[in-house]
Order: sequence, then C-alpha cells, then structure tokens
Amino acid sequence: MNNTTDIPILRVENLCKSYGDLHVLKNVSFEIRRGEKKVFVGPSGTGKSTLLRCINQLTVPDSGFVYLNGEEITNSGKKINEYRQKMGMVFQNFNLFDHLTAVRNIELALLKVKKMSKADAHKKAMDELERVGMADRADFYPAQLSGGQAQRVSIARALAMDPEVMLFDEPTSALDPELKREVMEVMRKLAEGGMTCIVVTHEMKFATSFATEILLMEKGEIVERGNPADIPTSPNFVRTREFMGSYVEE
Repeated sequence: MNNTTDIPILRVENLCKSYGDLHVLKNVSFEIRRGEKKVFVGPSGTGKSTLLRCINQLTVPDSGFVYLNGEEITNSGKKINEYRQKMGMVFQNFNLFDHLTAVRNIELALLKVKKMSKADAHKKAMDELERVGMADRADFYPAQLSGGQAQRVSIARALAMDPEVMLFDEPTSALDPELKREVMEVMRKLAEGGMTCIVVTHEMKFATSFATEILLMEKGEIVERGNPADIPTSPNFVRTREFMGSYVEE
C-alpha cells in the first residue's frame, strides 16, 4: 500500500550533537513523506538513537533544524509537547509504568494530555490494545507480560495519541526471537495501513523487507542510503553490503 505524497511530513536539516570531543551527529539531513518507512542501520554507538531523540527533542541538538509539516520544532519551548503528540516514540525498553495495568498505561496520557473523559479514554485505549492484539491483556500489569506483549502495549500507547509519524528506537533489541516476530508483525500491519515510520534497528532481514529506504549511519553521519532492493546489486552500496553481510544475500 503506497500512501506517500510529495510533501515531507518530517524534515531534518544539518542536525549536530556532540558530547565534549565526541561528535555523535554530524550534519545529518533527511526527509520523510507520508507512508514512507525509513530504516536506519549501522554499527552501535554511531548516533542512530541520538538522532531519534533529537527529532522529538528528548535530546536537544547543538545545531540544525527539525521541521514537522513545515513548522520548525527545534527550540520550540513548551510547544514541543504539542509536536510530540504527533510523533509517537517507541523505546527499546518499553518505558511502561509498572504500577499501572496495560489499559491504564494508555489511558494516562489521554486523560492528562488530551483531556479526554474517562469513558472516552478507556474506549480509545481498548481500541488501540485491540489494534496490536493485546485487548485480552488490558488488566495485566507490565510484570505479568512477556517482553513482546509489553512492547506491543507501548506501541498502543504511542498510537493512542494519533501520531502522524512513529519513531521506533530498536524496538526488538531486548526480545527473544519469537517475541521479536510478534512486534515486527504489528509494525508491518501499521505500515500496510499507511503509517509513516522511522526505525532504528539491527534486524537486517526485517530492515530490507520493511523499508522504503535504508540509511546507513557511521560515525555520526549518513554514509549511504537507498532502496533496499538495490543494495545487493548496486556498486553505490558497497559499505552497506559490507555491514549487512549475509542478511542481504539470502
């Protein structure tokens, strides 16, 4: 299903971030249109997760700009909370509240941020749990869930805010292989439904089958980018093929 348009929903220009002498991001630029799936791959410690955190301003970049629907969101002060509602963030370690059930984890932001009524928040939360196949675990606490189930709840929580783009920061890295598959299947269904996605992952088979574009980062820079179908055969993707190794050869 291709719901892309010519207008970027998110645009990143010359984003830089350093910690002392360590340059984590070096003039990173890219844009994404509705319905596209951009997947960032590369060695650990090369700035991929920092890039996502700078996009939604959880980490403040040193320089550069982020635009959402044409509006600059860098240095936006308190208004950043409005923009964050439009950018669902899924972390590798779930970030659920341990003392709240699955449904209450989702209801909380709907009540506090969107100011929904309790009845409307509950219905919305249950709808999103159903969407990720977790409605039957609504009253379970995070400790009672598997890692894959907890991650699906965290995806439902992000979806409940009706985001325009989803940011996934290594969403399967803490999971066993079987649990990874159930989370990746949820992500595929979201993409098939037209959700715009930016994904950081080390799951190379998933990256090549999911992405509309793969971007290889190394030492804080995007060093190669392109259609995953072109990577095995095009001489422009030598470094990407080296990194992805046998995953793209199978």
